[in-house]
Amino acid sequence: MIAIRRFFISQLLCLLTWQLSAQSLQTDLIIIGGGASGTTAGIQAARMGARVTILEETTWLGGMLTSAGVSAIDGNNALPSGLWGEFREQLIRHYGSAQALATGWVSNTLFEPSVGNNILQQLVKNEKQLQVLFNTTWTGIKKINGRWQVTFLRNNQPGSIEAPLVIDATELGDVMAATHTGYRTGMDSRLQTGEAVAPLKANNYIQVLTYVATLKDYGTGADKTIPRPAGYDPTPFRCCCANDDPYGGGGGKINCDHMMQYGKLPNHKYMINWPGCGNDYPLNVIEMSREARSQALQKAKLHTLRYLYYLQTELGYKHLGLADDEYPTADKLPMIPYYREARRLKGIATLSFNHVAKPFDQPEAYYRTGIAVGDYPIDHHQEKDPAVPKIDFSKAKVPSYNIPLGSLIPATTDGLIVAEKSISVTNIVNGATRLQPVVLQLGQAAGALAAISLQQKIQPRQVAVRQVQQALLEAGVYLMPYIDVPKAHPHFAAIQRIGATGILRGAGVPYTWANQTWFYPQRPISEYEFTQGLLSYYPGIAKLNPTGQDLTPAFLVKALQAAGATVNNEQLTTAWNQLQLGASPHDNQPLNRETAAVLTDHFLHPFDIPVSFTGAIQHKTTTP
Repeated sequence: MIAIRRFFISQLLCLLTWQLSAQSLQTDLIIIGGGASGTTAGIQAARMGARVTILEETTWLGGMLTSAGVSAIDGNNALPSGLWGEFREQLIRHYGSAQALATGWVSNTLFEPSVGNNILQQLVKNEKQLQVLFNTTWTGIKKINGRWQVTFLRNNQPGSIEAPLVIDATELGDVMAATHTGYRTGMDSRLQTGEAVAPLKANNYIQVLTYVATLKDYGTGADKTIPRPAGYDPTPFRCCCANDDPYGGGGGKINCDHMMQYGKLPNHKYMINWPGCGNDYPLNVIEMSREARSQALQKAKLHTLRYLYYLQTELGYKHLGLADDEYPTADKLPMIPYYREARRLKGIATLSFNHVAKPFDQPEAYYRTGIAVGDYPIDHHQEKDPAVPKIDFSKAKVPSYNIPLGSLIPATTDGLIVAEKSISVTNIVNGATRLQPVVLQLGQAAGALAAISLQQKIQPRQVAVRQVQQALLEAGVYLMPYIDVPKAHPHFAAIQRIGATGILRGAGVPYTWANQTWFYPQRPISEYEFTQGLLSYYPGIAKLNPTGQDLTPAFLVKALQAAGATVNNEQLTTAWNQLQLGASPHDNQPLNRETAAVLTDHFLHPFDIPVSFTGAIQHKTTTP
């Protein structure tokens, strides 16, 4: 009896301790949502010294790439930026090789959702400054004496937590709405954005969502056919592997087999995330209450089950059943749907199609403020709703791109940073920035911005752009999407810095499903190209008379001197050798773009010259 009494007393004390501590939890940074961006934001901020708490409704981390089952990475295979690259290296280590990840034809990186979750869980556990409150649903947010107070239910127990800074990493931008932060939804008017590919009139249509299913091959002879779903009708699915399917080739069963290989995962599993006549589902739950969303999403689940039943009964894949070793859910479906579109922040910078398509021709030099890169094309899923205005994506071709820091910062609300798919971009651009590798990077950038804001005790909009970019560079993040200057390149950081100034510019091209931007480090550079690039930062360079001839060490020294650097031929040679640029130069040796970039970075440090959130140069040096 005494032992039983002690047990109950100890349990009561534990409960009281939790309730008391929950009422007075304090931290530096609250991240609401442990999805793709919330997880990387927490890791980055913790690595930079901030005390971070993530509130996550499920028991998993990773959001769309794990909890939603979209475990086939779209894009950035050649741009392993920051924590996205770190995550992919962990996948390679787990499965044994990069080739082992290329199991389906939709992606070069496919994995089991549970494996992705386990990797993210371990990355988080490695950070002593970072804690995650799982099974935690936030219920409210308000400001008290300049600090945010977030209330929540954890395992059905109420609590609250306070911090000066919050990151909205929810799937739909719900914190923005709760804090009355300005945002947009639906399709923008071309009259407002200047995007010729956008519809004439704005509307409230958003991209369809998908309730993904992860199937498992239970072997020849197995019958894993699910019970006939309510309201089942095979008609909507009959075109899923039709002859005119743009994703396949051929006809009949061969084409259907090709469809099934789309999202084939390691260990004989399949991601069912098929557009068109598959399990895409037109449903806008953005402005619904939590309860209304839950009810509405049951229809999306049912649609996926009907599609699964079609695959099993009409197409003969009865040996494929819902994986029993993936999700901790009763129905074996993912914990959340795959949301392709959310609220979009009204930020201090808004990235439009024009900025992505022609970054150097816009009034805003957003490319100078880049904090994440992407190479996936603009891809909208709208086929299921005939009322949605059609976009001619043949006219929406873009090169690879970067995303400005200002797209994470609200135009009005203090103490808030926005990540996930809710950053400040147009509806058109959201079709590219919503992809998993980009969102992972957006979270990392949000974490770096938050850490610096906290360290300096200033608002995020007061943080220096270059300081955030430098912190990200040190974490292996690409600021510019140069496909030919990988992270392992000895001069990666210098070339990234010079690219971000715009002194030397890359060349971008649309290219199938993996767009490109090339720096061309070995290409010769002319005197004229070099001096034109310097002119915006160093007006004194105008006194030179450049020609179209190749840049040489002799002219380089003159240009650097005209820009204000203290350098002579001897100092150039010393730096050349220290920077391991090859054999010592001679005066008339033609120089390439890599050499020009590295020496400019070394002697002039133009990256240290501040830029605004629009990319405007805030301080120009003068000639001595």
